Amino acid sequence: MSVPVAINGKPFDIEEKERIKRFLQVLKENDFIPILSKEFADTINKKVIPEIKGLKVYKSSSDLKNVKFAFSLGGDGTLLETLTHVGKLEIPIIGINMGRLGFLATTPLEDIEKAVESLALGDFELDERALLQMNSDLDAFKVNNFALNDFTILKRDTSSMIKVKVYLNEIYLNTYWADGLIISTPTGSTGYSLSCGGPLVLPKSNNFIITPVSPHNLNARPLVVSDSSKISFKIEARSENVLVSLDSRSMSVPTNIKISIKRSALRAKLVKFSNYNQLRMMRKKLKWGIDYRN
Repeated sequence: MSVPVAINGKPFDIEEKERIKRFLQVLKENDFIPILSKEFADTINKKVIPEIKGLKVYKSSSDLKNVKFAFSLGGDGTLLETLTHVGKLEIPIIGINMGRLGFLATTPLEDIEKAVESLALGDFELDERALLQMNSDLDAFKVNNFALNDFTILKRDTSSMIKVKVYLNEIYLNTYWADGLIISTPTGSTGYSLSCGGPLVLPKSNNFIITPVSPHNLNARPLVVSDSSKISFKIEARSENVLVSLDSRSMSVPTNIKISIKRSALRAKLVKFSNYNQLRMMRKKLKWGIDYRN
């Protein structure tokens, strides 16, 4: 019985064209039915790939109700975008790395045929990752009010810092005078939080990381808290608006917005194949254990 799979991807170079063509062929050979995102279908059309003829296209998550897997062709940003397509359906995602670092998209493009064959044989595991959920009185981000990596509050329209009061389970925790504040999941600890001095936290650690962005009060340090906590904020700024983001999605909101963060009931399901190991991957990406002295 044929299995429908969704495919979302970023624009690709002409030298990757033959591999994409072969990918679509291997899917059909293994009884998978490709359904392309509207954006990726437009990209393939521009590259003049005849294998796209007759393939279905999806425009929203409502078109994916019967889909069993979703392929993300790009980097970690493309996988985060694909996660918003999947939404509440919690469809397992296969991250094919066509970018650079790739903490989430862990399967190299050159292994894409092998990945399809392993998927057909059932030779894979599901790596479930916690999501955070943003709630606000403005219903910001609508149904996509979740993030796999992080939630951020950042200054906007001014060079002046902002003031963010943080409450943990309604109890006052700290006030941050800073350019912004990051609330990260363990998955997102390798991203923006890390670049701002936050700690690395292994997946499934059941934590949130609170990391200030360029804090003025130098005793403000990253803090790890339980993800069973509810984190809420009061924001003050010289401008009327601040920027809030969930992963790669952002919007401007008034400073008097009421926002809280908690662990989402949803999970991100990432497909991992037999050669994947979390510690080995982190060691490789972060170049741990390599002696650069010589």
